[in-house]
Amino acid sequence: MGQIGDLINYILGIFVFAIFIRSILTWFPIGRDNPIQLIVFQVTEPVLGPVRKYLPRFGAMDLSPMVVIIVILFIIQPLVREVLQ
Repeated sequence: MGQIGDLINYILGIFVFAIFIRSILTWFPIGRDNPIQLIVFQVTEPVLGPVRKYLPRFGAMDLSPMVVIIVILFIIQPLVREVLQ
């Protein structure tokens, strides 16, 4: 795969990791003014917000991180590999 494909896969991997960190941070009582939480929120919310809007509510569970990760892992990444090979 070319350098562009490697870069896209690297960025997608970092984004999936940021979504995972955001999900883990919701388990702990951390203030909203925490710098790590602010950075992770600012990076992930532009993608998670619109997805969250179209998903049904399941009580306190937010399924948007899982949906975005599945889309990245199963749809976008193979397409990127095929196009940029």
